[in-house]
Amino acid sequence: MHAVACGSGRGCVCWVPGDIGRLNVARIITVAAAQLGPIQRAESRASVIERMLALMDKAHRGGADLIVYPELALTTFFPRWHCEDRTVADQWFEAAMPNPTVQPLFDRARTLKMAMSFGYAELTGVGRHFNSSVLVDDAGRMVGHYRKIHLPGHVEFDPERTHQHLEKRYFEPGDLGFPVWRSMGGLFGMCICNDRRWPETFREMGLQGVEMVLLGFNTPSVNSQKAAEGLEERMFHHRLSLQAGAYQNATWVVAVAKAGTEDGHHLMGGTMIVDPDGHIVAELQGEEDGVLIHPCDLDASRFGKETIFDFKRHRRIEHYGRITGQVGVIEPD
Repeated sequence: MHAVACGSGRGCVCWVPGDIGRLNVARIITVAAAQLGPIQRAESRASVIERMLALMDKAHRGGADLIVYPELALTTFFPRWHCEDRTVADQWFEAAMPNPTVQPLFDRARTLKMAMSFGYAELTGVGRHFNSSVLVDDAGRMVGHYRKIHLPGHVEFDPERTHQHLEKRYFEPGDLGFPVWRSMGGLFGMCICNDRRWPETFREMGLQGVEMVLLGFNTPSVNSQKAAEGLEERMFHHRLSLQAGAYQNATWVVAVAKAGTEDGHHLMGGTMIVDPDGHIVAELQGEEDGVLIHPCDLDASRFGKETIFDFKRHRRIEHYGRITGQVGVIEPD
């Protein structure tokens, strides 16, 4: 079985049967990268869950073991909206996970024996706000929880920007680090959107032996501070970050977009799967709801981990002090 690029169209599935015999001997996780098209501000959580359930059913028919949804999968990308009263934004946050609205997603996944990961806005019991994601195993247990660490954007309304990007206003930096979880016969990690641009993200997980990184994103197609940096350049940087992170840590990377025009603001696509050699092995075209299915052999990560990126043999941490010892640039005298 191997994936091919498909055209746009809500609910499309991209997969091609192949060497089934090989699937029985290797550690294969058949992954469904479940892209969501735009979610308008007025769209209800319940309607979004129905869309997610439809993608899950298609993924199941395609033989998927694991379905991965984007960052902030349950709502519009609300950090583009400036709320003078910060608490107004709490309408987009989840105070519990699961909760009655999303329970059908958990129930369907359990019935289908499908693992899943998705992003959401998390409001804790003590009033803290995070951009989060969860990993749920094929028995319906929440086995992983991640909170986005590298928050982009700004805090106050900026009239100089073409659009607002207020993640620093609505979220705190994550406080859980970059954990890796042993589940489904492999080692899985998560990160969110802007995290992919920071090599420390992948190296932290790489040092725990990660074999697959699950990554959801909502990326505007134009840089709000540099209008000349449009879709082509941003897609280049997207691919560059994913391929470098995968190769330099010998891991699969599953990157899933929320895409299309939400309330007049365009988010780029770029849902893709990258193998441990840094090759893009599957990519979904278009900006609508769609599922990209690809069988990922977790053992494909072993060669890189045992040779060029055998960290135990080759890393020289005595020379890396600046990485954790300073934040900004300090130029030499």
